[in-house]
Amino acid sequence: MINQFADSPVHPLLHPRKQAKPWLLASWTTLVYGFLYLPIAVLILMSFNDSAILSLPFKGITLDWYDLTFRDQSIRLSLINSLKVAASATLLATMLGLFAAFAIYRYQFFGKNAFRIALNLPILLPGIVTGVAMLAYFSDLGLELSLWTIIIGHAMFGIPVALGPILTRLSQFPRRLEEAAYDLGAKPGEVFRDVIFPYIRSAVISGALLAFTLSFDEVVVTIFLTGRDNTLPIEIWGRLRTDITPEIAAVATLILVVSGAIVVLSQSLINQDS
Repeated sequence: MINQFADSPVHPLLHPRKQAKPWLLASWTTLVYGFLYLPIAVLILMSFNDSAILSLPFKGITLDWYDLTFRDQSIRLSLINSLKVAASATLLATMLGLFAAFAIYRYQFFGKNAFRIALNLPILLPGIVTGVAMLAYFSDLGLELSLWTIIIGHAMFGIPVALGPILTRLSQFPRRLEEAAYDLGAKPGEVFRDVIFPYIRSAVISGALLAFTLSFDEVVVTIFLTGRDNTLPIEIWGRLRTDITPEIAAVATLILVVSGAIVVLSQSLINQDS
């Protein structure tokens, strides 16, 4: 029997799709990631270079630059200052971010959207604009530049970083749990402490870790607000203008490892509750 559909044209929608070219996508992905991360890989490699200058060719593997870094008093002092600044700024930013997130979540008030946008402005504006503005403001107040001015500056752009995950987590909070707690006679403070905060705890920690990382690595705003005491990024910046050695690469590698670990930990906390 002759198939009556043998000579009939095939509808265009029934044509099989052209197979994608996976090698093209893989090549493009490799180029993009290479462009982003190859400089970092070179920096890490140079931190082990047995050479007195930060340049190629690679002459051999050594750990002397890491040993020199741990014995460098200026590096240690600036590291302590960075930890003080980051810890203080993180605590302040997380507390203010938590209060702001709870106010946005719970209350309806005039200018709520404008208030939310204003909270995000410090991180949306270029760092040089924020730095100059805060320098002018502190000068008008007659405040001497010190670690405290750096802490205030870092806390300003740390607030939106901490606010984001907290507000996202609060928006997922089942209000029936809060209502049940009130029906059982709990007071507002007890409801927040025993019902709401345990639900958002991981988001608070995640936001705090992100704020800490941002503060610890900040350079642009810190340049305008620093006094006589340097933070670690400012110490590195100063050395880059005078004496570029593989010790700088070793310090940068250590910062990269610590910052990367904090970011991974923060994201893992977010993913656990998502």
